[in-house]
Amino acid sequence: MSDWEVLESTVEYETGWYTGGYDLVRQPDGTEKRYYWAELPPAAIVVPIKDGASEREVVFVEQYRPAVGDQFVELPAGIVEDGESFADAGTRELREETGFRAGVATTIQTFWVATGVLRHRRGIVVATDLEPGPIEHDGNEFLTTTTRSVTEVFEAARTPPVSDATLEGLLLAAADGYLEEGDA
Repeated sequence: MSDWEVLESTVEYETGWYTGGYDLVRQPDGTEKRYYWAELPPAAIVVPIKDGASEREVVFVEQYRPAVGDQFVELPAGIVEDGESFADAGTRELREETGFRAGVATTIQTFWVATGVLRHRRGIVVATDLEPGPIEHDGNEFLTTTTRSVTEVFEAARTPPVSDATLEGLLLAAADGYLEEGDA
């Protein structure tokens, strides 16, 4: 049982991307405080691994991020739609953003993001047995597909600008043995 009683939960604004507001909370010492939050739908981050000419490669997308005003090389990602699992959303986003179809998609981790201010869950999905196909970009996606060998992914992911989702996805995939070096 929590000593943190929510006295009031208030939504102050809603957009197509997120909802924002605060909870008025009675803290364990009896004082009251507003804790502000933004709620976003869950998102799937995809680590797509394909056989390259000489070694395995990871598929990335390059895109401009207006919120921070810079061009990023990132793992494909997107919102989990109603009724989808993280793996289902990941395979759909991979297909839409890169054209690749995953033969196998495995959710290797789910977690809460930036818990001090966000109500947002992420799932990391490793996609393998990739087959190329037509790209199905959404109307607001201006992406370029690129690949890096598994030996180059961390150097690429650490070259500024850097995104948290890409680092998280690569680190978790590597920890589970998906990014070990070797021939295709």
